[in-house]
Parts: sequence; C-alpha cells; structure tokens
Amino acid sequence: MEALRQDDPRRFGRFTALARFDEGASAVRYVARDLASGESALITAARPELAAVPVFSRRFQAEARTAERLAGGWVAPPLDPGDTAETPGDEAEPLWTAAGYVPALPLAEAISIAGPLPERALRILGAGIAEILSRVHAAGSVLQGLAPGTVLLAADGPRLTAFGPLGAAASAEARPGGQLSVRLGYLTPEQIEGKEVSAASDLFVLGLLLAYAATGTTPFTEGPAEEATRRIAEDEPELDAVPQELRELIANCLAKDPDQRPSAGTVAAELALEGAAGLARGGWLPEPLAAAVADQEARVLALEVPEEGEATAEAGETDAPPAPEDARPVDAPALRKPADVAAPSGDADPGNGDIGEDRGTTRFLNTGPRPPQNDRPTTQLALPHELTAPRAPDALPAAPPAQPAAPLALPAGPVAPQQPGHTHGGPAPYPAAALPAGPAGPGGPGGGPMVSLPLPPAPAPAPDPAASRRTLLTIAAAAVGGLIVGGGSVAALGSGGTAEATDDKPAPKPRRTLPGQAPEPRWIYAHPASESSPLTTALWQDKLLVVTSESQASAVDLRTGKRLWQRADGAKGQAALAAGADLVFVASPTEFLWLSPKNGKVVHRVRYTEAFEDLPGLTVGRLAGSSGPVIWFTGSHTVVEKAPKPKKGKKKGKDKEVVEAYFFAYDIVQRKELWRTSVPAGRDTGTPAYRVVAERSADVLVRQDAASLTAAEVKKAKGKGSVRSFDQKTGKLLWAKQYGAASLEAATTGDEDGTLYAAVGQDLQAFEADSTKPLWRVEGSEDSWFGTPLIAGPLIHTTERSRLVGAVERESGRLVWRRSTEVPGTGPAPSLTLSGSEKTLIAADAVQVTVFAAADGERLWKFQDIGSADPKGETVRASYRALAFGETVVVQRDRSFYAFPVA
Repeated sequence: MEALRQDDPRRFGRFTALARFDEGASAVRYVARDLASGESALITAARPELAAVPVFSRRFQAEARTAERLAGGWVAPPLDPGDTAETPGDEAEPLWTAAGYVPALPLAEAISIAGPLPERALRILGAGIAEILSRVHAAGSVLQGLAPGTVLLAADGPRLTAFGPLGAAASAEARPGGQLSVRLGYLTPEQIEGKEVSAASDLFVLGLLLAYAATGTTPFTEGPAEEATRRIAEDEPELDAVPQELRELIANCLAKDPDQRPSAGTVAAELALEGAAGLARGGWLPEPLAAAVADQEARVLALEVPEEGEATAEAGETDAPPAPEDARPVDAPALRKPADVAAPSGDADPGNGDIGEDRGTTRFLNTGPRPPQNDRPTTQLALPHELTAPRAPDALPAAPPAQPAAPLALPAGPVAPQQPGHTHGGPAPYPAAALPAGPAGPGGPGGGPMVSLPLPPAPAPAPDPAASRRTLLTIAAAAVGGLIVGGGSVAALGSGGTAEATDDKPAPKPRRTLPGQAPEPRWIYAHPASESSPLTTALWQDKLLVVTSESQASAVDLRTGKRLWQRADGAKGQAALAAGADLVFVASPTEFLWLSPKNGKVVHRVRYTEAFEDLPGLTVGRLAGSSGPVIWFTGSHTVVEKAPKPKKGKKKGKDKEVVEAYFFAYDIVQRKELWRTSVPAGRDTGTPAYRVVAERSADVLVRQDAASLTAAEVKKAKGKGSVRSFDQKTGKLLWAKQYGAASLEAATTGDEDGTLYAAVGQDLQAFEADSTKPLWRVEGSEDSWFGTPLIAGPLIHTTERSRLVGAVERESGRLVWRRSTEVPGTGPAPSLTLSGSEKTLIAADAVQVTVFAAADGERLWKFQDIGSADPKGETVRASYRALAFGETVVVQRDRSFYAFPVA
C-alpha cells in the first residue's frame, strides 16, 4: 500500500481515495472511503490509456458483472457507487468498480513477507478458490482470473479479486489503432496445443497457484524463459518442495490431459471437507501475515483525506532512495507511472525488473526479502480496435502473408464457446501446424515466433450477460510454433457448451474417487436439446424416470439411463404416479391418462369434460398430494350468476361471471371421484394452489400457497398463515387454524401423529395441530429462515436459507447435528431428500448437491455440473433436484440427469 500520487484520481463517485492498495497491469486499486457514511471501499480503476480503448472498456465491465454475479462467500459484493456524476474539473470519471474493503494481503506480497504457506493455510487457500471455481463452472463458464496478484489473504480466508483475463494480466498495452495487448502469466498444456480452454484449464492454473503458494515458485520455473511453453506442455512438474500430503492433489491438477484433472468441487472437498470457512475458524494465517493484515487495517482506519499537494511526486522528483525492485509482487509489473505500461521493448520483460518501481512513494508495509522468481509471462492476447463494417461472425477471411505481426486480434463481442469434443458453431480453434509463422512482435514471450490470425468482428455484447451462454473472448495466439489460447467461456458467467443430447451417451471414463468427490454415476441421461425442457420429473415403481415437457411425456429406464418411449398425449403433464402395479398415471391440462410403462401407449383416458360433466370448463390445478391410489387436487370453473328480477319500473341488472373452486379426492386405480368440497376461489385464474402437509387417519391437513390467496384473504390473514383440516372420507372442512407467528409464506409440514412443524421468524417451531399448542422451538441462524423440513422416523431433518442442514429429535426438538453445505450465496433453502434406506440425506439448491450421512451429518460428497444449454440460448438457471430410490439418487439439473449410488 502506498500514498497517492499527484496524478491519481481523488474521487470515485461517493468515495474519496485515501491510498493506493496495489497496482496491476490493467488497473490500479485504491483504498477509499465514503466520508458521509464512513464506509471503506476497495476501488479498482482502469488505467486511463487502456480505458480509452473501447474493447477494453467492454471487457472491464463484463468482468465487473461477473464479479457481481459471484458476490458472496470469497468474493466481496460490489458496492453501490451512488452518485457517479463527473468530478468537477475533470472531463469524466475513470472506469472503475467498488467493493467492500477487507483487510488483506495479495498472495505475492504475503509470500514475500513470510515465505511459503504452511499446509493448513494452503488447504484453506485452495479450498476457498476451488469453491469459487465450482460456482463458475456450475454455470458452464471458465474464470481465467487466477494469478498471485489476484488472490488476497484476509483474516477469515482468501478473497478473489479478478474475474477474467484482464484482471489476471501480467502486462497490458494499448496499441495504435484501438488495439489492446494483454499478456497472461500462466498457460495450460491444452492452450499450447491450440485447444479451447475449459473448466479443467482453471484447475491447471489453480495447481500452479497452489504450488507457488507452497514453495514460492512455480513448477516450471527452471530453464530459459523462451522454453517455458515447452516445459508446461512436456515436462513433469517439480513438486518436491510441496508438502507431501498435498503433492498428489496438486500433481493431479497439473495433469497434461484435462480429462485427468479433478473437478473444482473435488479439490475443495479434498482440501477441506468441512469447507474453507470451517477449516479457517480460529485463524489461519501465519503470525507474520496476521500481524501484517492487522497492521494494514489499523493504518487504513487511521488514513486521512490527503490535502492538495500532499501526494508524492513523480519518480525523479524526490531525493528519497529508490524502493528495492524485489519489493513488488512476483509475476506482476513493477510499480511505475501509467505511461510506462504502454510499450515495453522487445527485449524487456515486465516481470524481470527492467522497469523499476516508482521511487516517489511511501511504503506502508515492509514486504521483506525477495521471494523465489516466478515464471515469466508466457502468452499474449490482443483485442482489436472497433470496426465499422461488421461481417458475419462465421466468415473467416483468408490469412495474410507472414509479416512482423502484432498479437492476435480478438473479437470485441461474444462468440459461441466450444467444449472439447463438441462443436457448437462459431470460429473453431486453428491447429497449431496450420498457423503461418512470423517474426516475433514486440513483447513476444521470450522473443519466440509470433503469429497473427485475422478474425472477423462479432456483435457487441448484450447488456445482460446472463441472457446468453456465449463468450466475450474467443481465440488468442502467441509463442513457439503458433500457440493458440482458446478463450471460450472466459468471463461471462453462464457461457458454455451444450451437453450431448442422445440416448446412447457413452459411459463416463472411470476415475479415482477422492474424499468428498461424487461417486462415478451409474449412468448419465441428457434430455434431447431438440425437445422442450422438462417440466416435471417423477419416479415410477423404482423402474422408470418419467419426464414431462411442453411437447410430450417420456420415460427413462432407471437401470440403464436409456430412454424407452415418448408420448405426445402426456404433454404438459404433472408428475407421474403409480396407478396400481402396471400403469403410469399422468394428469394433463385436459385429461387424466393411464399409460403402459412398456411403450407409453394410452391404456385409459378420462377427459375432464366427461369425468366432471356438471362442472363445464373445469380447470384442474396442480396436484396437492397423493397417498396410495388417492390423489388430491384443486379445480375451478366459471358460472354465470343471473341478475335478480328487477322491481317494477326498474331495469334488470347485468348477469355476472363468478368463479367456483373445489378441492377433490380421486382414486386413480378405480378411476372415480371420491369427493369434492367447495373452497374459496384463488387469485387470477381462480384455482387455489393447495399442498397437503400431513395425512392422518381421519383427515388431511392442507396449506394454501400465499401467491394464490386473494387480496381480501391476505388482508384478513394479517400476515399469518393457516392450515385447514379436511375429513378423509367426506372432504368436509373441519377447521382452519393459525400457528403462532408463522407467516403466509412460512415453510410448514406435519406428521401422522398430529404435530406441525413451521418456520416462525428465524426459528423452527413444533405445534400440536389440533390445539395449536407450541411444543418446542429450535433456534435458527442469524438473518436466515428455515425451509421445509423432512420427517424421517424419530428425526426431523432441517434446512435453512443460510445453507445449514441438520437433524433434530421429533419428540423433544433436541439438536442432533447441524452442518453447512459451504455453498456461498443467497436464495431459497436447500431442498432435502432421503435415500431409500434413510441413511443418506441429499441437500440440493441452485449451486450444488451436498450429501450427508443422515445419522451424524458427516458430509460425504458434493456434486456440481457445468450445465447444458444451447450456446446461443439462455443460461441454465435451474436448481438441482434429487429423486431417490433404493440405493440410487437421481440428480437433475434442467436437461441433465445423473444416477449416483448412495447408501
């Protein structure tokens, strides 16, 4: 951290700059404060000469949006910049983002202070970063934002501060014509071979980063810089100095074959099964680093707003002795005037000390002795100037003659990404042998040969990156033999390729199962991309997975994962049920269907117009529940209410339409209605949405979804939800009662003994259903609330929005265990599923599936996929869902289904 320089901006919206935090190739970070509120912030401000390049500006903003979407956990949430009006006296504010200030040291600086990290700190560092990568990869994206300067070490764990290649650049240079040259510090073997980057590429870089944190150097340092790419592509990593317990895992991350690298979730689980946050409790930094972080925090708190003229002079205008060159972070450019970043000479390497540190600064922290030297930057990306005559993105012009080449020009807009083994359109990577070689351009890695590939322009990125799974960078080239760096899925969270839509998907390659790693799936099924996405899924008799969509119902064999049949009659159907031992029941919008499990043929059908002749135009709502052959559902229809006969001399009033609603019980084996009872109509369509929360011998207990209550009912409820009791035999409404302060939206369930369990505020409370008497209460976590609990024998499994999952005794409410899924972020509480044996508890949310031992809460494994969607289509946003049978759990995310073995 340094004092401000004379040419540094003083204001960023509502924030006033106090000091320089650190400096990167493309941006400078400042510690700033909102003088009105006292809020401290870490400002990332693009270098002015780079911000003026339009393609850099778009990339900078895209990476900022990625950071915003990843906020939470080990990513600091962005701050509202407030008033961003132009600063008086300036032409305009610089390009910048703001995040909450967290006292922390850049990894490179930490290594220079205390040397390599001990094993426990390495585990927390690696697990924290792997947890972030898991979230990125679950959205089908690749991060490409890892470098020693982009990882901060805070008192409670690591923080990531870059979310794309700009933030992780080892050097960046604005070139004539609106082009931008960006050089990365780390390459992967697949990039050297001219292949696309993938999620596995992030794992290789994570391996390099962990090796650096463990030893102070990277595994491919020894040898001439110009041979760095060859060493990465061919040599085995040097890991003798890495702690033995971590050596195998890091070596797996550094496997040459991307398919042999573990997933980010696997790495996170093997490093810290309880999660980085759990392992870091009680402190994790070595004493010198903890002291340095505390010292930084104290100095930031003591910072005052610099007055005009207090900033340090530029280099050469002070008699102060120069700061040592080794004081700067390894693998990051030396601190220097902004003008110095633009054009290093062909022989100058931004990492070798040819450009000295700015001498006119005040050092707040002594960074200590020089750490071992890291690899030199080994690849260069270049982004093109703006083009006014757009061409079709798939129209590649012919390559120009070999010439002294600038680095490869990258399209400014999104291009469809490609995953290994799949082709989804857009420019494909060139094989290295086909590239025209040319002399090394300025800044070429190690003076090796460079190549230039003319690529067509692409459309400007859409305002919302979540609306597309397409990437914001595509291909870059540099280094020996025409190196290609694939940029597919670089920064736009949600970019990625589609899963193969086939019933004949080959079995996955066997892999070693690590602690915390999901077991090998018994099968994987991809719902065809040519069909609409699944609406409902259900298991039939532990034999079929029945999937309904807008176009049809289909069945998948639970033994093999192969699709057996599809039937258009079941389009838009509700979850399938077993109608006896030999029929599949599906409720469509217009009729009840009974299908053959062998071929999907319709064996029986009952149209609503026939089954409920006295209710013309009946609209059937979703199923409220089922028990054996009986299903419960709601329905409504519109009737015309005649106006009363007018008095003599008066006009007749108008007839009016009135919605009548009913709650039904229906036997799907005998195919007959058991009873119906009139209920209040719901909002909008008039059909109320009911859910059976408990079935008892004499009655069923029902909750109505708050969203289907009319405005009058909401007002009458005064914020409290109610449960209704209907007689099992006649359907008569017996009573409706409220339970404590349980709200309209509160998660509620009950058991056959007459006990209700409801979320009340932040707690879970048990009530006697008939009397509403409170029985016991379990305290929840702060700023959270309980989701729907799951009853399992003598236990109740609980789930909270804070991502805590647990178990309490049904009788007493005594807490048996409570564990975190270690998933950052917000959203609904995870949904819970028990395995057939009730030995395994599965928690599924929008980010991952976490599997626990039901008895004691031991976290067994977790699973995330990369999603599957058309590269030009919407991002996969569907949450995970689990359906269990026997010793298998089927995990679904949108179109992808995985069958995992469980106890």
